[in-house]
Amino acid sequence: MLANRLLQRTPGLKAITVLLPGSGSLFSYSSTDVAVALAIDTSLEQSLARHAADVFRIWGCCTDAEVSQILARHPSISRIRLTSLQSKLQVLRRIGIIGPDLVKVINCRPRFLARRIGGPALDARLDFLRTLFRSDDDLLRALVRNPSLLSYDVEAAIKPCVQLYQAMGVGRYQLGRLLISRPTIILRSRLDDEKLDLLRRTGLPRDATMYKYALCLIAISRLDTLRSKIANLERFGFTINEVMGLFARTPNVLSLSVDKVQRNMTYVVGVMKLPPHVVLKEPAFLYSNLEKVLRPRYLLGLKLQEMDLRPQFHGPSLIRAIGMKEPRFLKQFITCHGKDVATPLLDFYSRVKSLLRLAETSRSSSSVMRKGIPL
Repeated sequence: MLANRLLQRTPGLKAITVLLPGSGSLFSYSSTDVAVALAIDTSLEQSLARHAADVFRIWGCCTDAEVSQILARHPSISRIRLTSLQSKLQVLRRIGIIGPDLVKVINCRPRFLARRIGGPALDARLDFLRTLFRSDDDLLRALVRNPSLLSYDVEAAIKPCVQLYQAMGVGRYQLGRLLISRPTIILRSRLDDEKLDLLRRTGLPRDATMYKYALCLIAISRLDTLRSKIANLERFGFTINEVMGLFARTPNVLSLSVDKVQRNMTYVVGVMKLPPHVVLKEPAFLYSNLEKVLRPRYLLGLKLQEMDLRPQFHGPSLIRAIGMKEPRFLKQFITCHGKDVATPLLDFYSRVKSLLRLAETSRSSSSVMRKGIPL
């Protein structure tokens, strides 16, 4: 029993052998030795941590792999005073942010541990945030997505945002769900006459399921960004009311970049020879990855026609094929044939999928990893 408690307090045999010197196993020590080890206070734990990595291990917040990932992501952590780091980890562990969650926080906020965490206002801030979520688990998910919630001023930042959405018909729990999916709501939500006009053009009543998502995306977006994305679709012959009608059915369409929408629409209209308005009924043409889904599946459809194989997909069946999950698509149109036919078809499909966009290979994985939550 005492051994289990010691393991929980100082996980890992490395830390335990520091507390109880010797070459034997933990269970070779007498109960008196273990009891003495359990009586060691936090001041001795601090003296054992000569490096930041030791602090993470002693507090049991992370595995060795997670510690290495945190230090690689934020090397300056090793220069933080160890007593300060331990105090911050204690606060985060009390909240529930440990292990993999802490790694996620550091990945999106590299300098999070370099800032002040805690203070007398933290409990009041957490108490207010709990009123926005149905459970502490949901609150934890929101904090991991946006750890800056721990530092926002309640009166100056959080309450005004809550009041803004309540005035627009979004309740507290609904706002809490939005905070999980859109972490930057608190600081970026703004509404003016032009944004309210765009919201009105969606035709969504306040009790509609998609209303809160449409409101959120319009509120956190800059006006020039909204204008450029709407104008981009208007170039293909859509009216603003058609664009906002599409947005009302699938609000995430305005979260797509101008470049992605333009490239997909150009391929749908110029290569696939489909009318532009097909995307109003099938937004999958806009959401699908051009290099990995749209182009390979279209070219495979042409290949099936060329080889006179069944089933084929064109017209309405083409639309269904584009929206299929990958395993179902392969089963429906490739592996359904005999091995002598399926193998060359799969090779062709894989080869087409491997054709990357120009300069795609120049993107390093590290540059993608260092992309955090925008402020």
